[in-house]
Amino acid sequence: MRPNKLIRKLGNKLGLAWWAKVETKAPDVIYWFGPFLRKKSLEESLERFIGDLNDEGSQNISHSLMRCKKNEPLTIQ
Repeated sequence: MRPNKLIRKLGNKLGLAWWAKVETKAPDVIYWFGPFLRKKSLEESLERFIGDLNDEGSQNISHSLMRCKKNEPLTIQ
């Protein structure tokens, strides 16, 4: 496993990783996007992720950023 991946995994296990909770209403889905070591890295990558959701036709997209420990499932319908 690559060192960055190990560090992200450890950060998540300790509840120090940054995650985005992305919610759409059409379809009605919650996506968890992460983990990231830095909030800035998450914000930069999140733009592309939300753009992909828009391209797929998702509507009413909202998101919140948080530092937490997150396990599976990362997509909830």
